[in-house]
Amino acid sequence: MKRLIATLALTTGATLAWGQATPVGMWKTIDDDGKTEKSLVRIAESGGQLVGRIETLFDAAKKDAVCDKCSDERKDKRIVGMTILRNISKDTSDESLWAGGDILDPNNGKVYKVRLRPVDGGKRLEVRGYIGMPMLGRTQTWVRVE
Repeated sequence: MKRLIATLALTTGATLAWGQATPVGMWKTIDDDGKTEKSLVRIAESGGQLVGRIETLFDAAKKDAVCDKCSDERKDKRIVGMTILRNISKDTSDESLWAGGDILDPNNGKVYKVRLRPVDGGKRLEVRGYIGMPMLGRTQTWVRVE
């Protein structure tokens, strides 16, 4: 009986640790200045790929804002509820990295390639948007909310 309880505890702990080391969950986005909280983004798995939607904007003046600078199907759509991360898959060469998709910056309507890397045991998420190759980009660190 003790062996069964220990096995269940270890399995549950490993599952929780693995779940926290993925980008799946709710994230507080932090602007490039490292201080300004911008939004809450929920990242979920859909069809084997990750997608992320804005659930809340912290700036009350932008609650009903639309992406007027977007040039794809998101043009003139509300930013709250908008998918800004899409088509992201686990990197086969690096177990801690998710890549291959894109991220939208609704402030300027630009779409960038993206890499996601959970750090600090999944408590933070490094989000790197770039053009061409990852060296030509910038990284924001988001904080896990749930």
